[in-house]
Amino acid sequence: MMDVKQILSFIKIEHTLFSLPFILIGYFIALEQFNISPGIDLLWILLAAVGARGLAMALNRIIDRDIDAANPRTEGRLLASGEMSLQTAWTLSAAFLAMLLIGAGLLNPVALMMAWLPVLVFVVYPYTKRYTWLCHLWLGLCLGLAPAGAWVAIAADVHSWAAITGMFEYGTDFLWAPTILPISLGVALWIAAFDINYARMDVESDRESGIHSFPSKFGENATTRTTIQLTLVWFACFAISDPMDGIWFLASAGMMAALNIWVVLKKEKIKDFQTVLFRVSMLTGWILLLALIIGFMSEPNAGFMLD
Repeated sequence: MMDVKQILSFIKIEHTLFSLPFILIGYFIALEQFNISPGIDLLWILLAAVGARGLAMALNRIIDRDIDAANPRTEGRLLASGEMSLQTAWTLSAAFLAMLLIGAGLLNPVALMMAWLPVLVFVVYPYTKRYTWLCHLWLGLCLGLAPAGAWVAIAADVHSWAAITGMFEYGTDFLWAPTILPISLGVALWIAAFDINYARMDVESDRESGIHSFPSKFGENATTRTTIQLTLVWFACFAISDPMDGIWFLASAGMMAALNIWVVLKKEKIKDFQTVLFRVSMLTGWILLLALIIGFMSEPNAGFMLD
């Protein structure tokens, strides 16, 4: 019988800190965009998000169990080491899938009918690393769906399927194009930038196992250059998406982009580069969430924050 501590270790619960702030960012943007007050929908969004996050990690552990067992850094993971049975892992996957579907179903029919999309993306991701270094961008897509999913959950309450397919009354932009699309793209590139640096730890193991990662294919210098380029692009995505045209979100995005770049450039002088990188990357989402909320609260017409 698995205890709670083992389950949390299996799904690496600490990595939830990456996606949670952007789920909330998508949620708050939708509230402001459609002038809706906060409600119980947030609870169902979080239920679905926990299910999605757990399912993604469980599937990754199941599909990659042989790869993990061959890597000295990951050979101690529960499934790779044999401490957890494959049956238990599949049972946990089913439980997390149920959480995702229940949460989505309690939101609205659109959210439930679109639940297949993240599940498909999660299933595909572990296989991408077997064929292409673009796996880092696919992982970015996995997390980029987080703010989009929260936004759709609220937008579909107002516009049903038109939240996805419909356009503004005046103009040609889709409802999701001006705000949540750049946010999701920014999240995808931000995670990709983090992940190619995270993969530095496994270069030798990846080469021996035939796993495709950016550092193992292109080397250290290219990884650093590409990290800077991706960081500048995700900053641009966040900058153009600023839903309130305010300074808080823009300034915070610029500050965190600069901090992320600084950490990567100083990696040789940082004693525990991977830990520092993890903390700075994780902090990025929370700083942006705080900046978004401050910006909304300081805006005279921010109705849902001032009700």
